[in-house]
Amino acid sequence: MAEAYIVEAVRTPVGRRKGGLSGVHPADLGAHVLKALVARAGVDPAAVEDVVFGCLDTVGPQAGDIARTCWLAAGLPEEVPGVTVDRQCGSSQQAVHFAAQGVLSGTQDLVVAGGVQNMTQVPIGFASGRATAPLGLTEGPFAGSEGWRARYGDQPVNQFVGAEMIAAKWGISRLDQEEFALRSHQRAIGAIDEGRFERETVAYGDVTVDEGPRRDTSLEKMAGLKPVIEGGTITAACSSQVSDGAAAMLLASERAVREHGLTPRARVHHLSVRGEDPIRMLTAPIPATAHALKKTGLTIDDIDLVEINEAFAPVVLAWLKETGADPAKVNVNGGAIALGHPLGATGVKLMTTLLHELERTGGRFGLQTMCEGGGQANVTIIERL
Repeated sequence: MAEAYIVEAVRTPVGRRKGGLSGVHPADLGAHVLKALVARAGVDPAAVEDVVFGCLDTVGPQAGDIARTCWLAAGLPEEVPGVTVDRQCGSSQQAVHFAAQGVLSGTQDLVVAGGVQNMTQVPIGFASGRATAPLGLTEGPFAGSEGWRARYGDQPVNQFVGAEMIAAKWGISRLDQEEFALRSHQRAIGAIDEGRFERETVAYGDVTVDEGPRRDTSLEKMAGLKPVIEGGTITAACSSQVSDGAAAMLLASERAVREHGLTPRARVHHLSVRGEDPIRMLTAPIPATAHALKKTGLTIDDIDLVEINEAFAPVVLAWLKETGADPAKVNVNGGAIALGHPLGATGVKLMTTLLHELERTGGRFGLQTMCEGGGQANVTIIERL
């Protein structure tokens, strides 16, 4: 059976909104990790057969197939093509899936997967005209769709509404969320202070560490914030941060490993994607995880580490309740509430951290999942070698 190996993975530190990376062109952010990836892997860049990048809101500096632009901005061979993927927040995790599928199919031997997003320059939802307004049926991509209205009526398609629906359904209080958010910051700060991210990150100028974690945060400070939706439980403290960043990884076939003298660090054990209610939007990681475990014959106890994107605290807390996963194995170095969520880059960013943490701890299986717009979720299981 063919294998898809992860040879190398690298990311920038994640910049805060209007922070140290905010003025960097997205192509240059992507180019930065691509140059580092090629150098660290020690591979001839001309041997790469495709560059698959995730990115949302591909307008302005992120338009024009940013995957290709990043590669060229890195000064890498013109004969290597690139393609940009949009599966919302899971875009670069899907990029890994497409890259791995190319390798597993036998049609490609060396493929780069990655992602980039500068949310300071291009705010979330900018491409659909909803950067600041809640998304209903009068604006955004659903406006005027008779089929959508016939199926879902006038229900708002809004991630904050979805997060509130999850909190209500699973009985997750505001305090539950704030305690989880505080733990995310504490874990992230601990990881930074212990140097856990040093091997996986490549500094960009003066930005040497993730800018998001707040050392001065507390439950008391969180309690003073107003909910995003009046009467709700979701506040900015329990939500992922607006961020800038990029990440990339190299996937290789057995033949490429042999011919290029590469050292595999992990193999892709499983990849899948599932969908659920697009109005509640954020719960698909639950059935997607169940699907992946059933397909592989693994149990949640077989998984040594989990990275599940902290889009909102209730997303992870509901997933924990449904899967019975050990919280001590989940987002052990913090998550997007503390470290940020540079949309198109987050999938590979999380997998880069997952790979390095498996190596640090000696774990075997790592599972990654994340909620995505449209009520979708990717699941990837990697096996450390």
